[in-house]
Amino acid sequence: MLTYDQFKIFRPFLSKMPEEALATPLHDLLHLLDQAFGQDLYRALDPNVAIASPVAGHRDTEWLKRANTVGINVRTIGHFFNIIPYALTLPPAQNAIHILPIWEPGVVSSLYGPASWNINPEFYSPELAATIRELNTVEKQLRVTVNLLHLLGRSVGMDVVPHTDRFSEMATANPGYFEWLQRRDLTITDHSDEVFRRVQALIFGHLAARGSAVAGLPIPDDADVFFSDLPERERLRILFGEPHDYAGRLKRRKVIVDMLYREGYETVPATMGPPYRGIEVDPDPAALVRDEEGRVWRDYRITKPETFSRVFGPLARYKLYESKDRNRNWELDFSRPHYDTWAYVSERYRRVQAEFGFDFMRGDMSHVQMRPEGVPAERDDYYDLLGAVKKNVLHEKPYFGYFAESFLAPPSEMAYGDECDHLEASFADSTLGDLQSEPVGTDKFAREFAQYRHWLDTRSFAPNFTLMTADKDDPRFDRFYLDGNEIRYFIALFLHDMPSYMGLGFECRDPHPIPAPNEHYTKLYVFQMPHGDKGTSGPYQWGRNRSLYEHLVRQKMLACDIWPEIEHEGVKWLLPPDPEGYDKVIAWTQAGEPKYIFIANLDTKNSQSNIVLTQKGNWQAMFSTHREADRRIAGADSIRLDLLPGEGRVLGFLSDAFSME
Repeated sequence: MLTYDQFKIFRPFLSKMPEEALATPLHDLLHLLDQAFGQDLYRALDPNVAIASPVAGHRDTEWLKRANTVGINVRTIGHFFNIIPYALTLPPAQNAIHILPIWEPGVVSSLYGPASWNINPEFYSPELAATIRELNTVEKQLRVTVNLLHLLGRSVGMDVVPHTDRFSEMATANPGYFEWLQRRDLTITDHSDEVFRRVQALIFGHLAARGSAVAGLPIPDDADVFFSDLPERERLRILFGEPHDYAGRLKRRKVIVDMLYREGYETVPATMGPPYRGIEVDPDPAALVRDEEGRVWRDYRITKPETFSRVFGPLARYKLYESKDRNRNWELDFSRPHYDTWAYVSERYRRVQAEFGFDFMRGDMSHVQMRPEGVPAERDDYYDLLGAVKKNVLHEKPYFGYFAESFLAPPSEMAYGDECDHLEASFADSTLGDLQSEPVGTDKFAREFAQYRHWLDTRSFAPNFTLMTADKDDPRFDRFYLDGNEIRYFIALFLHDMPSYMGLGFECRDPHPIPAPNEHYTKLYVFQMPHGDKGTSGPYQWGRNRSLYEHLVRQKMLACDIWPEIEHEGVKWLLPPDPEGYDKVIAWTQAGEPKYIFIANLDTKNSQSNIVLTQKGNWQAMFSTHREADRRIAGADSIRLDLLPGEGRVLGFLSDAFSME
């Protein structure tokens, strides 16, 4: 945690709009960091030094169940180092930073379709490298960015993605770790277990004819030796070249893709939602895509779809289990894990954590549970890949937490069985949830909030109070943010026993009663598409909602003053969330020695009058999200107050020895 003197140096940043903070000249930013940290800054700027995380002293992952996380798509801010000035606009209460996927992307440059284990070169800052010559690679810049976030008192999370680009370096260098199919026009001609061997033979024959991408690296005489015995690092160099030869590696991979395409070989696409398995080519003419090389690709669809069935053609999921009957009916045998794949993925992510010092993982598509019978009563080490990654890192880092991307949908809707059971079985500490997908003032929001509080008290994972995510900041969800943003932020900051998640840009998002241009939505920078309804041209455009931002700045300032007093306290409800969703006023204080009372009106359209709180003592009205707080003392055995639509209020306790003039 920052000392008071250090925080004073950065406090002016809390009032800066994010766009203004990012415009801070690099030399000025480094000067401020020098003032605050002195010699510790120079240690943090050394990519060979690892600055200890603020959570490194924890012997378990319980800390993540109360973390207030901010998600950052680096593409919206340009490069890794720009996370630092943005982080300075956040109060210390928002104490965790989640960095969206950091790897080289594949088709449509989707961050969630990694094409290799190399860090995305578009997140490199030439200015930083020119200023500090040692920081001359994107990997070094990421390392010192994590170091500085640790100095600023933030934990830092990475994405763990259980799939890759369909023709990633991972897939072409390790065909046996993926499922493959062979397609001729509208027909899947073969999707048996043995297709990957033909893919291996084709790639090896191509390699034998063309030679190694790195001169002097010998190629084994046998395909099985090349794909099974040779260390992956050498295999990748032989196939594609040196890691920082970005253009050369891409060119060589495209040659392999073209060769496989001509023979009809593709990885089996990733799917979402029951029944997961059983796909066919979509014959719809609109389901045809022609790439820049003139190749024609077809979308796929589930043969017997249910409500949330989806097929993600550009993505390939790792092969985690053997199939039944050579995959004749697309059935998996969950009693036969593909052990090599589990070991490969778990070890790869362990190395990423060790190299860059990440404190937690955000598991992409954590809701996937493919067993038709639901969550088994007994689960082993091969139940869930994301849980396996967490456990592998925990051997060295006992504080390494798991934040799950799941939406707490009803049973068997987005996954087979009960999603809560699945999260517990996969060792999730915290989960995103779906509160961001409903306007604050509705009965449904209030009901779901009450349900989340129930799960918080009864389950081993903690649902988040989520304000906005990168997946919800697009035109489809504009109506969620037309009002109620102040009260969302208020609850996220001050409901101190519950974690929260906020996507970058929420704090100054413009209201869009009609859709804005695509450049105003962070979701549309998860990929790079120059054309079409999801296309963008030019950089992300920050919202200019100064009125909202100034309202939130007042909340930030209050949080800076009182957060140390409430951060570790339990919650005592004075007016709990209504399970029926009708009563829109909630109120809480600290479970131990109450110092503050927080009251929130979830109804963004209507005032609430004559609210009664039963709490003894003398209380001073000290803050309102919507108006200047009066200085009256409410006291004795109960408190009465009125609330404006969507208003949050804070009362402070006055000791008997204190009196106001």
